[in-house]
Amino acid sequence: MEQKKFRDMSQDERLQYLKIKTNLSEKEIDLFRNTGGLNFNTINGMVENAIGVFPLPIGIATNFVINNKEYLIPMAIEEPSVIAAASNAAKIAGRGGGFVADVDDSIMIGQIQLIPDSNNSINKSEIDDIIKVLQDNKNKITSLANTKSKFAECIDIKIRHIEDKSINSLGIMIIVEILVDVKDAMGANVVNTMCEGIAPEIELLTGGETILKILSNYATERLVRCKAIFPRDLIGGEDVLRRILFAYAMAYTDVYRAVTHNKGIMNGIDSVAIATGQDFRAIEAGCHAYACRDGHYKSLTKWYQNSNGDLVGEIEIPMAVGTVGGITNTHPIVKSCLKLLNVSSSKELATIMAASGLAQNFSAIRALADEGIQKGHMKLHSKNIAIMAGATDNMIELVSKKMVEEKNVSVSRAKEILETLNKKGV
Repeated sequence: MEQKKFRDMSQDERLQYLKIKTNLSEKEIDLFRNTGGLNFNTINGMVENAIGVFPLPIGIATNFVINNKEYLIPMAIEEPSVIAAASNAAKIAGRGGGFVADVDDSIMIGQIQLIPDSNNSINKSEIDDIIKVLQDNKNKITSLANTKSKFAECIDIKIRHIEDKSINSLGIMIIVEILVDVKDAMGANVVNTMCEGIAPEIELLTGGETILKILSNYATERLVRCKAIFPRDLIGGEDVLRRILFAYAMAYTDVYRAVTHNKGIMNGIDSVAIATGQDFRAIEAGCHAYACRDGHYKSLTKWYQNSNGDLVGEIEIPMAVGTVGGITNTHPIVKSCLKLLNVSSSKELATIMAASGLAQNFSAIRALADEGIQKGHMKLHSKNIAIMAGATDNMIELVSKKMVEEKNVSVSRAKEILETLNKKGV
């Protein structure tokens, strides 16, 4: 009898197959059976060849006030200190009036790549003629795109040309870009559908061949901006503020520092994105591209001192998120996180994520400019170390506390402390 293909197996059959084919023990295999709040059919519908889930801790960042509304923000992340740091930053920002944010309409960009219907690239003399044909038929193309969706709206078309700078030197290509208002969706599926739907018409009008027909994750028409004031007296005084400004100067000027600086920002943004079912890889790619929009990779945030002597932080980033569609409709934990946030639109969610990134960045550069990053980080990381050493239940806190007091956070020391506590019968 022919063996089933992996894709046709049940969860149990797949796990048994892995047990036979790998050196995983029954105990290790059994870890994949626990799918938490998801049933296996849902998981199997999300990804191919599913065997289980990879759980991440979800915590709540507190103290956030954004545009005069209070939020409890779910964050899914494995790294200690992020949630505590964001909560503390939000508390300080609250004393300065909270976060103020605004966001563009939900405009996404779709791209259709056009070349001649041959192996040759477009001749420069043909470019103007092709662009004119497309410009003359913008309304026709737009109307056709809008037949492909019941909720999204193609509002404009832009046409430009680029020259291949790769090793292949394929010459000039024309890029037709559609601008689509995707409302409260992230928009990938509807924009891709529109791009594919209008490509045959573009070929018919120009006599060319369309190659790529795809959404761009560089959502420069969908920016979110957020600002907060951090009172000088609450961040450690004038000297700490001065040192924070030097930290920002380095992140703005030096790419090696900028990458780590922006990683800290994304700690806040990605953890909210994961908890609310967003495509955090797309958000990451767009933000990092935006960081080097002027030809130099730099800080995504801006820090300066206002006339009152307080610290001001600002962030502006592309933010393609959705509160409808995708797994926001199917993942029960995602649905619960969105309900917990009490957001009414994708634009509101974007402001929350921008505020989370700004808060996290403040905490990171404040720690770096003052006591160093490790003191607070290792205090929280000590619980992980205690667990790694075998501590459970109340022992985790006891072992962690002892290591922090001794300023010796290591697995070997945690094991020694745990052994001592066990001998004492604690």
